[in-house]
Amino acid sequence: MSISQILVVIVVGIVSGFVNTLAGGGSLLTLPALIFVGLPSGVANGTNRVAVLFNNAAAVAGFKQHGLADFKFSLGLSAPAVVGAILGAKLAIDISDTLFQKVLAAVMLLVMGLILWNPTRRWQGDQAVLSPQRRLLAVVAFFFVGVYGGFIQAGVGFIVIATLVLITGLDLVQTNSHKVFVIGVYTLAALATFALSGKVNWGIGLILAVGNGLGGWLGSHWAVVGGEKWIKIVLAVTVVAMAAKLLRLIPAFP
Repeated sequence: MSISQILVVIVVGIVSGFVNTLAGGGSLLTLPALIFVGLPSGVANGTNRVAVLFNNAAAVAGFKQHGLADFKFSLGLSAPAVVGAILGAKLAIDISDTLFQKVLAAVMLLVMGLILWNPTRRWQGDQAVLSPQRRLLAVVAFFFVGVYGGFIQAGVGFIVIATLVLITGLDLVQTNSHKVFVIGVYTLAALATFALSGKVNWGIGLILAVGNGLGGWLGSHWAVVGGEKWIKIVLAVTVVAMAAKLLRLIPAFP
């Protein structure tokens, strides 16, 4: 990699780590960025997990510093997500690069729309009692969250937020503290699955992780003091531009 490519990867890592911690969608930036600097799609998907792991570890530390940590509840959500993530990663490994890029471009645009719309806001603060039925629903839901996260990762933060808010009624700050913990745990399993298949470029992954870790730490502090609205316009413009670029690189199906 050239110096300019390294700088691009670090900057994208900081921005995506910040966005990931506040809401989700950071991988909408990092995945196409890794592809554009020359990684095959499958390797970019696996390499991205190195940064995601650092990002969420830093964010967990930041939330804990502010007294926002319930590791027992987070671990309960993480267990089914780990099983799902291993399955999702195996599916991603078997898919062709061309098809993966098409799926990525479509997911980027769909998730961007959901992030801007943010339908979870209407339920914020409407606390729900975690009955046995709701706990069972959470286990099932987080298995499928893990499958999606293991497969593509992009936008999974928003899915976790929506799932937690609908099932638990937690506010967005508490929800984010659980989100970064769960994603961090299942990402460890997904990363191991990709690594065993030779789908991780550790050098580039660690460079991206430096930026992601810093962005995650900054995002966790910003989330506590408030504010994410200003990010959305920049994120939307960037994602739409990258999706358009990605689609131009993909040949049409015969």
